[in-house]
Amino acid sequence: MKLEEKTIDYKKVLTTIYHNVVSEENKGAIATYIPELAKVDADNFGVCLLTMNNEQFGVGNWQTKFSIQSISKVLSLSLAYQIFGDEIWKRVDVEPSGTPFNSLVQLESDFGIPRNPFMNSGAMVICDMLVSHYENPKEDFLAAVRELCKSSDISYSEAVAKSEASVGYRNKALCNFIKSFGNIKNEPEEVLGFYFHMCSIEMSCQELSQVFMYLANPNFTTSTGDNVLNLSKTKRINAIMQTCGFYDESGEFSFRVGLPGKSGVGGGIVAVYPGKYCIAAWSPKLNEKGNSYRGMKFLEAFTTETEESIF
Repeated sequence: MKLEEKTIDYKKVLTTIYHNVVSEENKGAIATYIPELAKVDADNFGVCLLTMNNEQFGVGNWQTKFSIQSISKVLSLSLAYQIFGDEIWKRVDVEPSGTPFNSLVQLESDFGIPRNPFMNSGAMVICDMLVSHYENPKEDFLAAVRELCKSSDISYSEAVAKSEASVGYRNKALCNFIKSFGNIKNEPEEVLGFYFHMCSIEMSCQELSQVFMYLANPNFTTSTGDNVLNLSKTKRINAIMQTCGFYDESGEFSFRVGLPGKSGVGGGIVAVYPGKYCIAAWSPKLNEKGNSYRGMKFLEAFTTETEESIF
């Protein structure tokens, strides 16, 4: 006997959980090691849900733009996968690292092959591939992201990119270290310039939920009518998000939330339920692992209340 799908009042669920989370202590700390991010109001908190039926529900600061930071790594990986196919896995692995996002520890023993494309080192290798492919990397990448979001109102924050570059000594060390193994083909300065700009892209929760629908909706097409990735490649991107999307807290996110997702130190989190919806949350204060404290708390409550996760 086939069980009937229950009808969920998403607007009510979102609003109720949002107010519950807001009423509790806003723990954590803003990512002050990037000076520009330290200027963001810590009380900002927004959530947006976009369903396969194109129903959209937002609460709080869901239309306020913020720096998406490492969430952009999913977009660069998807575009590189679209362009290069399985060739990319020769230069970056797909294993959880168990180490912080900016760790150099495993690169020595792994001969310059990053454990996964969401670590800073892995994202730099992906950026290197895109720098080799694009004639104008920053402009062409931004155009591709705008195409995914079907919006021209997506831009880099030059202030954030400059701020990251001014303190990005470890990232510079990572890029040069990988270059010494021959896994960065272009000049590190050019790769880092692209990488810092990529991480500085600003979006709202509303825009994030729209841009990531290609990972939730198998029928998603761009304005030109093209698919971003085929079903097999979409499955693999979602799988990497599931196992590596939250650095050394990825297992905890799977355990508590049960969705493929990706976080950024700007306080954003995006998660997808393939075939159902995409949800984005933003709150700048981060827990000790570098993930949004309120965002994690909200998404755990959301999948618990709706009883909707991939498990």
